[in-house]
Amino acid sequence: MKWITRARPKTDRIACPWLIRRFIDPDAQILFVPADQVLAVAAAEGGYTFDAKDATYTHRRTADGELCTFEVLLAEYHLNTDPALVRLAHIVHAADVSGQLHSDPLGAGLLAIGQGGLYVEDDDQRLLERGMFVYDALYAWCHHHTEAAG
Repeated sequence: MKWITRARPKTDRIACPWLIRRFIDPDAQILFVPADQVLAVAAAEGGYTFDAKDATYTHRRTADGELCTFEVLLAEYHLNTDPALVRLAHIVHAADVSGQLHSDPLGAGLLAIGQGGLYVEDDDQRLLERGMFVYDALYAWCHHHTEAAG
């Protein structure tokens, strides 16, 4: 399946393709397009949209506050039973949701990596490829720490 989002990904738009490929759709094709073309490209390609205005999967308001797209995907695909993914979601949330940086001590580091990636890589697909390792490593750290705590 094709998954379409806005160009120049950072944080949530790297975390979500990682989650999609690792846990939802291993063969997913991720397309990065201009923000004003996300819905049209998805309609033409028959794909899913994420982390964009009016996307199928994007930030959502709840009674408890705002969820980032990564958290929305966890809930929609019933992946929030994995403690390591839940821990990772807290980090992504802190880095991605405005005003929430203080909510997780690793959020600032992830935000710096996400923003810094835009400075060192002009190609969005290459940026995603390089970001996959970051999230593999962060998930492994979360897995180790949640197992040790449990």
